[in-house]
Amino acid sequence: MSSNFPQLTLTALPGIPLVQEGDDLAALILAGLKAAQITLTSGDVLVIAQKIVSKAEGRLLNLAEVTPSAQAAELAAITEKDPRFVEVVLSESKEVLRMRLNTLIVEHRLGFVCANAGVDRSNIGPQLEGEAEYVLCLPLNPDQTCHTLRERLQSDTGADVGVIINDSHGRAWRTGTVGVALGVAGFPALLDMRGHLDLFDYTLQITQIGLADELAAAASLLMGQADEGRPIIHVRGVPYPFREGNAQELVRPKEMDLFR
Repeated sequence: MSSNFPQLTLTALPGIPLVQEGDDLAALILAGLKAAQITLTSGDVLVIAQKIVSKAEGRLLNLAEVTPSAQAAELAAITEKDPRFVEVVLSESKEVLRMRLNTLIVEHRLGFVCANAGVDRSNIGPQLEGEAEYVLCLPLNPDQTCHTLRERLQSDTGADVGVIINDSHGRAWRTGTVGVALGVAGFPALLDMRGHLDLFDYTLQITQIGLADELAAAASLLMGQADEGRPIIHVRGVPYPFREGNAQELVRPKEMDLFR
């Protein structure tokens, strides 16, 4: 491929089964790569849907086992949400930032701001009438999970790759959800372009690129949001140099957050 015609290629790995607690995600990735006839190469990136990571790590909670606090009951009355669901959200949060009917915006324990602390009921398995009702929480340490998967893939293939765990988040200033990076390993989550020259030799002063978020969003297009069943995306052709990084690079410091 000529450097004059850069290409970014994304491939949804086929044959990924429904993930259960304790499943070996690295083995599933390697099997998916084999099925897609892709040989992993240094500089590739794997983007993995948060839901399968959370399932593998046992982050399912049975609402029947949750006892709502007084705060959860109060917020549930305002938002008209299940008090047990709200209690789970609070357990995953540092601070409640906004609330209204059917909306609860919090600072997650990992530092980013999102709705319901990422606690979700969709695509976690059948929930039939009379059965236990489960919700799924985000991984405990997405950066560490990415790091562990990266080391395993490098050990098994010899390829030095990047790994992202992505999820869908809303934004304060635009309608619609987009894919964002919850965990990152093996490449820069935030690409600092300050000091680089533009086409007209102007020195960039403030430009920083959310590289991991851009790749997370691109992968989300193939993953889908409903019944597609494509939770692992292989990416080739990222046109920037790699370094070690993590998703915490993307968390805006509170003193710089104009929306709080």
